[in-house]
Amino acid sequence: MADVTSLLAAIDGTGRDARRGGYTRPVYSTPELELREWFLAEAVSRGLEVEQDRNGILWAWWDLPGAGRRGALVTGSHLDSVPGGGAFDGPLGVASALAAVDRLRAREAAGDLRRNRALAVAVFPEEEGSRFGVACLGSRLLAGAIDPAQALGLRDADGNTFADVSRAHGLDPERMGRDGETLALIGDFVELHVEQGRGLNTEEFTDAAGRGPALAVASSVLGHGRWRLSVHGQGNHAGTTLMEDRADPMVAAAQMVLAVRKVAAARPDARATVGRLEPVPGGTNVIASRVDLWLDVRHPDDATTAAVVETIHGQAQKIAAFEGCTVSLVEESYSGTVHFDDALGRSLARSVARTVPGAPALATGAGHDAGVLAGVVPTGMLFVRNPSGISHSPEEHVEDDDAAAGTAALADALEDLL
Repeated sequence: MADVTSLLAAIDGTGRDARRGGYTRPVYSTPELELREWFLAEAVSRGLEVEQDRNGILWAWWDLPGAGRRGALVTGSHLDSVPGGGAFDGPLGVASALAAVDRLRAREAAGDLRRNRALAVAVFPEEEGSRFGVACLGSRLLAGAIDPAQALGLRDADGNTFADVSRAHGLDPERMGRDGETLALIGDFVELHVEQGRGLNTEEFTDAAGRGPALAVASSVLGHGRWRLSVHGQGNHAGTTLMEDRADPMVAAAQMVLAVRKVAAARPDARATVGRLEPVPGGTNVIASRVDLWLDVRHPDDATTAAVVETIHGQAQKIAAFEGCTVSLVEESYSGTVHFDDALGRSLARSVARTVPGAPALATGAGHDAGVLAGVVPTGMLFVRNPSGISHSPEEHVEDDDAAAGTAALADALEDLL
């Protein structure tokens, strides 16, 4: 019976990024494909039946003899990462699910577990959106939360479409999109994930030694979206163009980044980030003709999120005009605030209490596949404490004892739901 720490150790070298630090595992890259093969091998070694659905989601089924899969209990997470991401964002949930299956199989063999439905572990592709720009793309397609034509037309940095890349990895783009048959198989979905903030380390929850509880039960996911600001100016020669003769979109873009911070800071609980900026053509001795900025905005109230984006757009238009440029805004993805299923949340809280008494309910500002699926099936989440409070970074961390507590609590939760 494997523990989650040994499972994660087995993939520790996969996708390490020597330049950024941490891990870079974009969907369908060599590292991510290696992780998918690792998962399938681990599943097969446990006697689980594996398959890939028409949207590229991997499924490992622990069937119930004499019963079908409809209404199954599903757990799992993702294996892709942001550029230079941490070791736990995604893989912790997958490894914990496999370790929990080991515990449950041992209980069943001992006569201590009686199941009334099947269990599956799922791995969702392109959760981070780091290659094609839309987060939770696999679960969005499954749930019908994105137009397949839009998804298939997305391009990566090299100009490859999602359709072409998917086809190259055995999928039929014509069949991708909402999958009612697969959705009907999911009775409940529970995702374990590293906490991507310092909620469990705040004074409200920490003990006298300053240590927070190992686990929390998720209550909600903040509304969040991604937009692209494209600033158009006049490309020109860096050496021959006088400063007063320039319409430099990079200068405008720099001011917009500062404006984003100012607008968000004026709204309580708002978060707004420019984490990616691309000048065109991108030469050192060239005044750019266009600069694209990708904007991430989040807030618990969807109307406030929209207001923040509108204000940022208005400020960007003023800045662009002052610099002799123009700017356009395009929404690339949006998910409203999600509140997880109440009944499932109460069940998870009761189960977790056996391992971590007093585990709190916690909202998150990070998006997850569970948040997407919440619109079509009952979903819930467990968060494992991250003592650094840092995520999407090599400094992301989970202590071994907390990871073990997460596996134990997940196994108990799944047993109660089975």
